[in-house]
Amino acid sequence: QVQLVESGGGLVQAGGSLRLSCAASGSIFSINAMGWYRQAPGKSRELVATITSSGSTNYADSVKGRFTISRDNAKNTVYLQMSGLKPEDTAVYYCNADIVLFILLSGHNFWGQGTQVTVSS
Repeated sequence: QVQLVESGGGLVQAGGSLRLSCAASGSIFSINAMGWYRQAPGKSRELVATITSSGSTNYADSVKGRFTISRDNAKNTVYLQMSGLKPEDTAVYYCNADIVLFILLSGHNFWGQGTQVTVSS
């Protein structure tokens, strides 16, 4: 079975920085796209950033220039470096990954449990 575990969330003042990590483990043959999503109380989950296996990235307009997504394929880990944090960035941040499993070499999408990011003003 596959698990995605996020870490690095916490409380930070406006203008500060945090680095989130998400490590995938299990019977993984390969990982295609990985991404970060976030959900604030009372709001829908929204895409923050994605990265393909070759390193191509995509960002939500609200975080462009402030957040950087990266990955370490050898460690099956994706990172989100967040700088210039704003109170509106407060949310639970979820890791997502498209993973090919050894079993039948089938592709599946997985979510992590989320990590809380709180930005104080």
